[in-house]
Amino acid sequence: MNIRIPGTHRRRARLATALAAGLLGVAALAGCGGDATGNEEAVRDDGSVDLSKVTLIVGDQKGGSKALLTAAGLLDDIDYDIEWKEFTSGPPLLEAMNSGAIHVGGVGNTPPLFAAAGSEFKVVQAATYGGVGDAIVVPPGSDITDVSQLEGKTIAVAEGSSANYNLLAQLTEAGISYKDVQIKNLQPADALSAFSGGHVDAWAIWEPYTSQAEKDAGAVVIATGETLANGYTFQVASNPALEDPATTAALEDYLARITQAQLWSAEHKEEWAKVWSEETGLAEDITLAAVTKRNIETVPVADTVDSEQEMADTFTENGLIPEELDVSDWFTDQFDGVTQEAAQ
Repeated sequence: MNIRIPGTHRRRARLATALAAGLLGVAALAGCGGDATGNEEAVRDDGSVDLSKVTLIVGDQKGGSKALLTAAGLLDDIDYDIEWKEFTSGPPLLEAMNSGAIHVGGVGNTPPLFAAAGSEFKVVQAATYGGVGDAIVVPPGSDITDVSQLEGKTIAVAEGSSANYNLLAQLTEAGISYKDVQIKNLQPADALSAFSGGHVDAWAIWEPYTSQAEKDAGAVVIATGETLANGYTFQVASNPALEDPATTAALEDYLARITQAQLWSAEHKEEWAKVWSEETGLAEDITLAAVTKRNIETVPVADTVDSEQEMADTFTENGLIPEELDVSDWFTDQFDGVTQEAAQ
């Protein structure tokens, strides 16, 4: 899809319009049940919402939503409070959401699939960075030049991550069973150490760690997810948050701002790379390389379900997810109107 990035004033005007439209719908939800979110007193007797009494608890990852919104200047003039909680990756963020510790958070395309069974959340906003940043890399000087040579090799990957699906899809494409490789389930920092120390033959990873591996460890990319990975990134909200009119009102505004910040980053790559570098501690040439590979586009949640279902089915067929899922149960287009309006 082609996306035109409007100017800041126009974006904010449309954000206000989108929020106003959303609040009309939210008022009708007053009185609906659901677990406590801490924002119940923000609902007036007439069903309207006093946003000044709302606190939105947001799960984040380092260099994630907070940094992006700050860089884009979109944390100003917010009528509700935001409480940020930082996580190392998507799986623990979703665990916290399922326990009621957060209302919304940003994750990649795979964690919701692994966390879905028995969980109380829904994907509420979507964008895609494309699959180029998801890559399989090998050490410098390796004899491995193609995925077809990975059979029997030891591969580092964070299971349940977007890189996990890219690896699985690449192996399948090459005619190799997932059971025919040796998997080391490692988060990026540990995987980089194992990779640099020669303890694994290959590493399946995502940005900015792909660019870090290339620049700091001389890694050689043998495959990217450009044609096999959807590159989706999601905002996920808890069911209690979605059932509470006050929290939902804040969510509508927050998701519109996230959408606008994502589009801002596409137009201001060098500015975003600088902030991303400061936030993560990675060198700016690494974050700029990562940003350059990630051409973000916003996507209606409704348009992501078929691709995510295909991913879930692939994981199930390979025994990585224990039971078949109808992923549509964990996706909602409730906010597509608000986010798509914010993207105009």
